[in-house]
Amino acid sequence: MAIVEVVKYNGGPDVFAWKYPNEELGTWTQLIVNESQEAVLFKGGKALDVFQSGRHTLETANIPILNNIINLPFGGKSPFTAEVWYINKANSLDIKWGTASPIQLQDPKYSVFVPIRSFGQFGIRIEDAKKFLVKLVGTLPIFDKANIVNYFRGLYLTKVKDAISTYLIHKQISIVEINAYIEDLSIYLHQKIEPVLEEYGIKLINFYVNDINVPEDDTAVIKLKDALAKKAEMNIIGYNYQQERSFDTLEGAAKNPGTSGDIMGAGLGIGMGVTMGGVVGGQFGGIARNIDINAQNLKSCPSCGAMMPNNKRFCSDCGCDTEKKAEEKVNNKIKCSNCGLEYENTVKFCPQCGDKYNPCPKCGKDLPMGAIECDDCGYKLPQPCPNCGADLPDENVKFCPECGKSLMKTCPSCNHSITGNSKFCPECGTKLE
Repeated sequence: MAIVEVVKYNGGPDVFAWKYPNEELGTWTQLIVNESQEAVLFKGGKALDVFQSGRHTLETANIPILNNIINLPFGGKSPFTAEVWYINKANSLDIKWGTASPIQLQDPKYSVFVPIRSFGQFGIRIEDAKKFLVKLVGTLPIFDKANIVNYFRGLYLTKVKDAISTYLIHKQISIVEINAYIEDLSIYLHQKIEPVLEEYGIKLINFYVNDINVPEDDTAVIKLKDALAKKAEMNIIGYNYQQERSFDTLEGAAKNPGTSGDIMGAGLGIGMGVTMGGVVGGQFGGIARNIDINAQNLKSCPSCGAMMPNNKRFCSDCGCDTEKKAEEKVNNKIKCSNCGLEYENTVKFCPQCGDKYNPCPKCGKDLPMGAIECDDCGYKLPQPCPNCGADLPDENVKFCPECGKSLMKTCPSCNHSITGNSKFCPECGTKLE
């Protein structure tokens, strides 16, 4: 039987556990353990002792239980069989992880299913050598980074999918915005994975999500990015999708010289009815008819709508004084809050930019959509409930009368409870989000 005199391991940093290949030892064997290692001696499937860094002689003085397991004749100098495991106790901070296949999730903002991939890295340290060997390593001759990634792939994939889904659904953010929450996701995943690894004697030092992305060749992703790019272009130029469709329809009608005013008006009325609603379609049809009427030097009676010569003051059908009506219309003019064009308050959309007329209930001024207060008369407009959209009867109401959602806000600085749409805390002046 061979006698081993020196047992030593100088392996690389990627190996966490290594078994010395020769099991024939002697009580005079020199066991050398490096600074960042621990050595565990097994006999008959049981861990006898854990050796820290330094040089150790295997004898009954160092391993009292060894004398009870094997018979030591020859004055305590005898060969025996046992296993020596070396455990790497150094920090390993560059273990890579990633989702091998995309995870299918529904974007809560745009309601499309998109595949996502995520990857990053984490760092560990073997905290309990015995627990690590017994529960995880087993009979493997070597245990390295590849084993760690393979053994815990199911764990981090499940936790990553759960974390990303939670942030998308609960925070109502889009896939294209998820990378803004990478730091929060990393902290959340570290807290979820750490207790599982501790059961195997492993200390999780850190866990990082480096990136969350979507496959560029996926059909749903391509359509979503094209739509967002188109929306950004419209916002920069200053028009919306409905207005673009209206311009395209008008351009197509202008290229057809055989289209008369009435047919053009009817066609535009139908086209605009599909895209912008019957009201706007009727407006465009009226514009086309007015072009034809002006060419014949006619005007429409403001009272009964009958056609009459442009140079006549009184309508021959109803006797309306058109000049007096014109003066009254001047007082009924409003100014578009979007482009500044003046038009009659009987029109529901601005003839120039298509912006909807949003009148102040008190003075009739056109207000921007989402306005809280009229800057002319000071009238405070009813605000919608953030949950169901119903108009709230009072800015100080604490609960929505339709859905019952609490409308109370808490100041992040002084914890003062605030109702309504205040932008600043009345107690300490902190700006509210």
